[in-house]
Amino acid sequence: MSSQRFTRLRAAVAALVLCLGAGGTLIAHAQNAPAPGGVNAGRQAAEERKAVFKLIGSNFRSVGALLKDGAQYDAANATKRIERVNFLAGLLNETFSDASNLGEPDTKAKPDIWTHREDFDKKLKEFQDHLVTLVAVNDKEKGLTEPFKVALSAVAQDCKSCHDSYRVK
Repeated sequence: MSSQRFTRLRAAVAALVLCLGAGGTLIAHAQNAPAPGGVNAGRQAAEERKAVFKLIGSNFRSVGALLKDGAQYDAANATKRIERVNFLAGLLNETFSDASNLGEPDTKAKPDIWTHREDFDKKLKEFQDHLVTLVAVNDKEKGLTEPFKVALSAVAQDCKSCHDSYRVK
């Protein structure tokens, strides 16, 4: 075999090795595929989850305060905030994908969410169902009535129950 032919063969083998290595890297990265914008899907879901919960908290705070003695009910504010929380809660299902269980250092989601998924999903569904009830009761009652307080308390209890089980303190 001529030295020129041997050099070409070595170059071809080296190119093949590089291609195989690049292919393996692509396969590894495909398992944590980037979402649009270059962020991986799991990280994006975790970031969206944190944003949704921040908005839920900021909107629920003033409504939840209605359970305290001496709170004043403002129909327009209560309706606006309850409807926002109800809408936002509907976004949560897609933000708890398996890919979002990344062990991100700045997430408050416990790994137990993914190991006790059936219980977590049940709690999330109850939260969403109780919000639908709260919207209906608020539309009907338009005041700090006993049915309104019961419906609002159920939602607040859902938050506490889930936080106690699935949120890092």
